[in-house]
Amino acid sequence: MSQLIHPSALIEAGAQLHPSVAVGPYSIIGANVKIGEGSTVGSHCVIEGHTTIGRNNTIHNYAALGAAPQDKKYAGEPTQLIIGDGNTVREFCTFNAGTVSGGGITRIGNDNLFMAYVHLAHDCQIGSHTIFANNSQLAGHVHVDDWVILGGFTVVRQFLRLGAHSFTAMCSLLFADLPPFVTCEGQPADARTVNAEGLRRRGFSAARIAAVKAMHKALYRDNLTLEAAKARIQQIAEQTPEAQPDVAMMLDFLAGVGKAGIVRRRTRSA
Repeated sequence: MSQLIHPSALIEAGAQLHPSVAVGPYSIIGANVKIGEGSTVGSHCVIEGHTTIGRNNTIHNYAALGAAPQDKKYAGEPTQLIIGDGNTVREFCTFNAGTVSGGGITRIGNDNLFMAYVHLAHDCQIGSHTIFANNSQLAGHVHVDDWVILGGFTVVRQFLRLGAHSFTAMCSLLFADLPPFVTCEGQPADARTVNAEGLRRRGFSAARIAAVKAMHKALYRDNLTLEAAKARIQQIAEQTPEAQPDVAMMLDFLAGVGKAGIVRRRTRSA
């Protein structure tokens, strides 16, 4: 056994681990697991099912990855969990495999941080550069786009989507899609403002941030119908060519909004 794999770890026959992979004490790696170069697995982890983990991931103690989905329709099909490169998975995270009806794959991109006790249910699709704070919980079939930040104890209902660069405050409860760039808080979640500080940190120019704020105004502050807000947002691209990719992303997101609609802004009493 490799010197990087603790003698008490159980690596089932058939598992494919790059020689550089380190595995801590008492961890269990299933027969259909693949782990790429430079990744590390802490102690007392269980990685099972048809799970593929890319390069340079750090999986901390007591994580449980690739278990069967918590779906009564699941009948043992060889569905998958696929994790990209450079992710950090902290203690007690639970990521489930997909279901046949949901496409068969729970997928995670690159360079994400999952803090302790995060749960990703079956068929979730996570982008890259996201941060899930402690105890964030996603039900099945949730899509989270790039650069999203979930505050601690955020809970997201099944079949929702969170747009790129969006942000949820601690203890947010989402029953509707959260558009790109928008911050929310509350139970149920209430749209508040735009994630301007996050955009500045990611190199957005003042003109692009102003365009994002104008999109937010059209969606939430001008009492427009959704169709009228889309038309107003399209005009922003004409006025600020630099923001055309941001406008296109917002319009694409709004075109795909499901029956739940988008998180709304409610007027709060003093």
